[in-house]
Amino acid sequence: MNDAVAIDEDAGWNSAKTLAEALPYIQIYDREIVVIKYGGHAMGEDEVARQFAADVVLIKLLGAHPVVVHGGGPQISRMLNRSGVESTFIDGLRVTDAATMEVAEMVLSGAINKEIVHWINHAGREADVRGVGLSGKDARLLTVEKAVKWIRDPRTGDKQIVDLGFVGEPKTVDPQIVNALIHANEDYVPVIAPIGVSEEGETYNINADVVAGAMANALKAKRMLLLTDVAGVMDADGRRIAQMTVAEARAAIASGVATGGMIPKLETAIHAVDSGVEAVVILDGRRPHAMLVELFTEHGSGTLVRA
Repeated sequence: MNDAVAIDEDAGWNSAKTLAEALPYIQIYDREIVVIKYGGHAMGEDEVARQFAADVVLIKLLGAHPVVVHGGGPQISRMLNRSGVESTFIDGLRVTDAATMEVAEMVLSGAINKEIVHWINHAGREADVRGVGLSGKDARLLTVEKAVKWIRDPRTGDKQIVDLGFVGEPKTVDPQIVNALIHANEDYVPVIAPIGVSEEGETYNINADVVAGAMANALKAKRMLLLTDVAGVMDADGRRIAQMTVAEARAAIASGVATGGMIPKLETAIHAVDSGVEAVVILDGRRPHAMLVELFTEHGSGTLVRA
């Protein structure tokens, strides 16, 4: 036997060993719902998007029920610039006027949503796994109300309400259409854009992390994965925290260990766990197969938040 054949055989045995070691974890997630929030700048990279879709298809074929909720902030910003629509910000928060809302819906429900669906369809074509694009406007999935945001006046220290326009928060979630797709005889993967409609019929943009949390709660998901651009929550020395309780997550926010964009992600994780989701994981969506490492190995990936 030459060296090349020996190396090939070793690789085959190692692959079989990895599959065998995954069996306990595959059984843990069998027929369980996993809500995946897909976002960040990695969404704009074709190769990362292809790999993400392939991993979602594999999760489905291993017996779990993935539900994808996506963002698209950077893509909205680029389209606004190309369309000549000027953005206004208050304390770092984008004001969504009618023109901005029109562009946001076009980008989120149109371009991004259908691209993710396409990649899932492409990755799952041999096994007939199919992505299905939805927004919160479909089948009364997300009824929203206008978001209320507070900022502190730097001169007086007083808190005041700011009007961010058509920015909403989930008021009710009706997951009937998602449950129908999950439990169909065919292998469907729901892909949800964070757009909702108010009881008065107005369209609102919603933070995708918040939508993912609301969907995880409504679907009684076993796991929610928040894919982002960082490896997880870092401690004061810059090391990744593998696990933290809800109490520890609150302490990380209060102490300033969690800063910037990590604060709303931890707040979403805390709310989801408090509402019944078993655990939420914040992990780097740019890293190949991060979801598979988290779900189907003993090592995990990112930061797991639990009760």
